[in-house]
Amino acid sequence: MRIVIAGGHGQIALRLERLLSARGYEVAGIIRDPAQGDDLRLVGAEPVLCDLESASVEQVAAVLQGAEAVVFAAGAGPGSGPARKDTVDRGAAVLFADAAERARVRRFVMVSSMGADARHPGDDVFDAYLRAKGEADDHLRTRIGLEWTVLRPGALTDEPGTGLVRLAAHTGRGSIPRDDVAAVLAELIDTPATAGLTLELVSGSTPFPVAVRDVAGN
Repeated sequence: MRIVIAGGHGQIALRLERLLSARGYEVAGIIRDPAQGDDLRLVGAEPVLCDLESASVEQVAAVLQGAEAVVFAAGAGPGSGPARKDTVDRGAAVLFADAAERARVRRFVMVSSMGADARHPGDDVFDAYLRAKGEADDHLRTRIGLEWTVLRPGALTDEPGTGLVRLAAHTGRGSIPRDDVAAVLAELIDTPATAGLTLELVSGSTPFPVAVRDVAGN
């Protein structure tokens, strides 16, 4: 299986690429800085140069040809303002979903955020971020050609993963190590029965493979 990850040099993406490569998958990560390529190769991923803020749907669809699953893990990142929240967290995600559908990719996993809501009020940068993520999620749900799952982690930490999570439509507020987010993403890719679900994720007491099976109804 070929899996393409948008935002391939992100902290969650690099962890996910390592996990998927270890499972024997062919993994590619989309980056726009060639200097990041070696970091992807170190975790077993193929770097693919593409700027999702300026590329066309056709260009991104060409990158996704032959992929069986994709993950949107890109983000404007800390320090960016409302304009880039719109062009990356919303615009690039919308573009990626449209391109995936055009390339006839079936499985699509979106890394969103707890609290994402297109109608979220407020004028702070984080408010703009939550609106952008909410709009991207809403758009993805309209893509009838995709088997999509939206994952909304709580506050992200760099603590070592425990493998124990709470995964549900509504979990309540909490935090989650990036290690555990990556582990759940890898499991979701392999569990198409979670298609059509929007799931929140925080640390908990359930081993992540069991948590994914439970929400999938297996």
